[in-house]
Formats: sequence, C-alpha cells, structure tokens
Amino acid sequence: MTAVSVLIVDDQVLLRQGLRKLLEVEEGIDVVGDAADGIEALEFLSAADPAPDVALVDARMPRMDGVELIARMREEYPRVPAVVLTTFDDDDLVFGGLRAGARGYLLKDVPPDELVSAIRRVARGETVLGGPAAERLVAALGTEPGPAPVRSPSPGAASPLSEREEEVARLVGTGATNREIARALFITEGTAKNHVTSILRKLGLRDRTRLALWVNGRED
Repeated sequence: MTAVSVLIVDDQVLLRQGLRKLLEVEEGIDVVGDAADGIEALEFLSAADPAPDVALVDARMPRMDGVELIARMREEYPRVPAVVLTTFDDDDLVFGGLRAGARGYLLKDVPPDELVSAIRRVARGETVLGGPAAERLVAALGTEPGPAPVRSPSPGAASPLSEREEEVARLVGTGATNREIARALFITEGTAKNHVTSILRKLGLRDRTRLALWVNGRED
C-alpha cells in the first residue's frame, strides 16, 4: 500500500510536533513536512517533489491564514487537497474554507482514528466534514429556499446585519438564551455568543435587553 504523504501547517510548534508523532506511528501515513503559516507552506510546496498528497491546514495563522493559503493552493497546487484542522467552528471559517477549496473541515478535538481516516479519504478524492461543519452546511442548505426577508433597522435604511445575524437577533427578541439559539440554529454556544456581540457592536446597542427591544420595535 502506497503511503499517504502529509504536510502539516499550523502556527503552534507543539501542535505540529504532536500531530507529526501521532501520524508517523500510523501505517500508510508519511509526514513529509510542516510549516508555521501559509507563506512557509507555499515555500515548501514550491520545492516539494513530489508534492504531498494532503495538507492539514490550521484556519488562523499569522502572515497568511488557512483560508488564504487554501485559495492559493487551489490556483497554484490544485492536486494537493487541503483539510482545515482548527479549534474554531464559526460560520465564516467553515464556509470560507470550503469556498476557498478545502476538501475537509475538522476540529482539533477529532479522535485520532477519525483524523487518519479523513486523511486517507481526502487523498482518495473524497470530501470530509466533521460534525459541526456538516451541521452548518445542512442548516445553510435548509435555509436557502425562501429565506426570511431582512427588515431594515430604520425606514429606508439597509440592515447592517448578515442573514445569520438577523436570525440570531430575532431569537434574542423572543428571549432565547445563547444555548437556545445554538440549538435552534445548529451552531455552538460560543458561536451564538459571538454573533450576539457582533450584532450589538453593529447596532451600537449595550446589551441583549436593548437588542430585544430593537427587534420587537421593528415588528410593531
């Protein structure tokens, strides 16, 4: 069986070393290099012969993050599929990574056997999504037909909120907690909290109570 060669791209030295040790004990997996950011990864790829079969890419890194790296790889190294391996599971990173061309999206707490399986599947040309990423994709597809109209914050003004933020705001207006919002929209509680914070900042409101009043005032 031909070994699957892997490039690890992550700005945390300990994590790169840990992944290398974890993967090198697996039969049929060969870690051929690692990089601390997107720039180092592109430098490695420019000199690699042959190119690695799979790149494990962190989403957030200095100098060049994972989403930008994956977009560059799709243009310059289209035969090297990338899998996002990150601690973050917010919508922007999930969909940003997939739009950039990622063939997989996994969280760093994924069990080792699932990570190894994902690497092999991506090397075979499959697409692999971890649970949270799959939930977001399903939720997004479920809202595509006939999305709810976006209401303006004031007469004649366009809403400053994204479609997802509009959904979160409406749930806040019903008195939903972050946990309840997370369950309703198939996102994590942390992501729900981040959306609420972003909404408050965009609208210039101080707290959830004022946001709820704002939402309900629009519907009067």
